[in-house]
Amino acid sequence: METVTVPPGRVTLTDRRTSSSWDVDVAGFDMAVHPVTSAEYGGDRGRLPAESVSWWDAVAFCNTLSERADRRPAYSIDGEDVEWDDTADGYRLPTEAEWEHACRAGTTGPRYGPLDDIAWYRGNSGEEIHEVGGKQPNAWGLHDMLGNVWEWCWDRYDPVVYGTYRVLRGGGWFDEHWSCRASVRRRSHPTLRLDDVGFRLVSPGS
Repeated sequence: METVTVPPGRVTLTDRRTSSSWDVDVAGFDMAVHPVTSAEYGGDRGRLPAESVSWWDAVAFCNTLSERADRRPAYSIDGEDVEWDDTADGYRLPTEAEWEHACRAGTTGPRYGPLDDIAWYRGNSGEEIHEVGGKQPNAWGLHDMLGNVWEWCWDRYDPVVYGTYRVLRGGGWFDEHWSCRASVRRRSHPTLRLDDVGFRLVSPGS
């Protein structure tokens, strides 16, 4: 799985629902250059992103891949409880702050380039999913950070209001242009499998 090293930095997260914002310092880490593909996930659709993958499916895949790569799994799973060991060298989901920092790649606008050049969305996708890597990457070499499939993050969206719902980022092939922005947050129940939701792997910096 091809990865790039994302440098450390600081990102400001915003939530339009609550009109709040907060700064997060992000350490360096390695991130896959594109979402996990169907072939990588064990499916039969080649370089199309793996989709209809729940948050739980993604976490389990991270641990399985870590074990196969002789890495220490990042997650300890006990029934419906998941603990993240941030000292482990295994694969995992990005935090929401890591995801946005990586997506922006040093830019400050809503997107890291012209939308039609960097993303598959409702305006150009033909309302169907596309192979990864077909659009221009951002400055750090990451493809499909916007559009094609939403990507699961580690974080809970708002535990007080939404309980176990987890954060999704990036927009998908069926979304209008306003959903495909670096700052947009979406939520979903971790058990749901949706045809415009996939995931991307990260691991500690090498």
